[in-house]
Amino acid sequence: MRFTRLRLSGFKSFVEPAELRIEPGLTGIVGPNGCGKSNLVEALGWVMGEGSARQMRASGMDDVIFAGSAGRPSRNMAEVGLFIDNTSRTAPAHLNNADQLEITRRIEREAGSIYRINGRDVLARDVSLLFADAASGPRSTAIVRQGRIGALINAKPKERRAILEEAAGISGLHSRRHEAELRLRAAETNLTRLDDIMAQLETQIAALKRQARQAQRYRNLSETIRHGEALLFHLRWQETVSAIARAAGLLEQAETRVADAARDAAAASTAQLQAAEAVPPLRQSEAEAAAALHRLSVARDGLEAEAARIALQTARSENALAQLQLDQARETAQERDAQNALQQLAAERSALEQAQTDQHGRGDALRDDAALAAAVLKTSETALDTAVRHLADLTARRESLSREASQTRTRFERLTQQLAAVASERTALQAQLPAAPRIAEIEQVAITARAEVTAARETVTIAEARREATQKTEAAEREIFQSARTAADKLAAEEQALSRLLTDRGSDLWPPLVDALRVTPGYETALGAALGDDLDYPSDDSAPVHWALLAGDGPLPALPAGAQALDRYVTGAPARARRLSQIGVVTAADGIFLRAQLKPGQRLVSREGALWRWDGFTAAADAPSAAAKRLE
Repeated sequence: MRFTRLRLSGFKSFVEPAELRIEPGLTGIVGPNGCGKSNLVEALGWVMGEGSARQMRASGMDDVIFAGSAGRPSRNMAEVGLFIDNTSRTAPAHLNNADQLEITRRIEREAGSIYRINGRDVLARDVSLLFADAASGPRSTAIVRQGRIGALINAKPKERRAILEEAAGISGLHSRRHEAELRLRAAETNLTRLDDIMAQLETQIAALKRQARQAQRYRNLSETIRHGEALLFHLRWQETVSAIARAAGLLEQAETRVADAARDAAAASTAQLQAAEAVPPLRQSEAEAAAALHRLSVARDGLEAEAARIALQTARSENALAQLQLDQARETAQERDAQNALQQLAAERSALEQAQTDQHGRGDALRDDAALAAAVLKTSETALDTAVRHLADLTARRESLSREASQTRTRFERLTQQLAAVASERTALQAQLPAAPRIAEIEQVAITARAEVTAARETVTIAEARREATQKTEAAEREIFQSARTAADKLAAEEQALSRLLTDRGSDLWPPLVDALRVTPGYETALGAALGDDLDYPSDDSAPVHWALLAGDGPLPALPAGAQALDRYVTGAPARARRLSQIGVVTAADGIFLRAQLKPGQRLVSREGALWRWDGFTAAADAPSAAAKRLE
């Protein structure tokens, strides 16, 4: 590598641009101390990529910029350019397109350095490799500084090796090796970081899978809740419409009754005014006996009108009682229908239990039967609601009849008082008019009034008897209603239990393996006691907790004599074959004696659900698991 020119501008003492030509042969620089001879050597090393400020005899790299003098201001930029002859094309391939290479390094205060080769920006590493490939550089042995000879003589083996490598021209290879090692270490660091990220991603994937299962369950539950709420709101709407219709009918009846009561009140007020006008003439004198007789006639008319009203009220009471009997008959029919529905549900439940005992793996049919049972149960509940509403109507009518009977008794008492007053007035009139020709007729009228009062009393008595009978009927129907409600609650609880046990888990991300099992009838409890909650885990390898299918290298230990492997009674579970082959089915009496012969990992179960494990753990047969219930 042959240098041809060195150009400086603003570098240390070279404030003005200066250029040093390096011609063939020996080029020497002569000058007194402090004239800047060493600055030329340092500029040569600096443009070749020197990065240590101490080698530049400075505290910082910005100190190579001209700092100013008494007569000149400081500069903010320094630049050094080195021209190299490349006619032999020994430069790297991407730089071999020119006969001369111009390497420039420029520094700005507090901004750092930039490198250019033939006017194109490059990295400091590219400049270092260029000179290293040519066995040169800022610290090459070809650049002899003060004290360099002594340093070479006293150099350590490592430093001598560097000198030999430079002389051999392989320092560029070492630079590239160092760079490759740095890249490899960075790649190893990235791989380690990638492993950490992969572990984090696996954790996040597991969490996302759990969230996916929870979201699926949430969607299923939300759909069920929305369906139930829609059905509930529809039923409430129908019930509200019926209540509005009934209220309109009751309002019309109440308005009719109010109008009748207003007419009766007007008639009563008129009769009272007439009676008040007729009383004074009777008390004046004997001459006004005709007026008294007229008043008695008016009183008789009033009694007849009151008797007619009592008869009308009695007829209404009888009609109400007849309607009550009809309602009672209808309620009895509805109760009979509800009992028939309950019997039908019991029969269907027996059929379901029989179907469960005879056939296995018919989960879909069982769920359809459970849905049918739920529909029949809803029909029964609707019938019970109707019975409750009719019972409330009967109670209201009974109270209405009680009020009417009370009003009838009040009227009867009032009529009795009026009759007593008329009798006293008649006695007074008889004393005043002993020879009146129509006294017998008045007495006949009084006898007739007494007969009407007696008939009214009998009517009241009959109404009271009917009211008591109605109360007894209501109490009996209330007991029947309570019994029906108790039966309906029991059916609802059974329906919910069946729904929980027969819930289809096919929508889960990883359905449990228990849904795929086929168990010989009578061994469900034994399987549930042997595996317990392990039945709820899936066999999918992507699940965080799952059953894996293992082949095994050697034979498994044999069960004690007299114990039969549980895998003879369970199918559809290849992933659990190893586990089931180490579970023996024995009787309760044999299990107590054979448990001492169990090997590690083995266990014994009875068909009733008792458990004996090799480590001494024992469980009684009185608490079958939920998994066993689902299998049944």
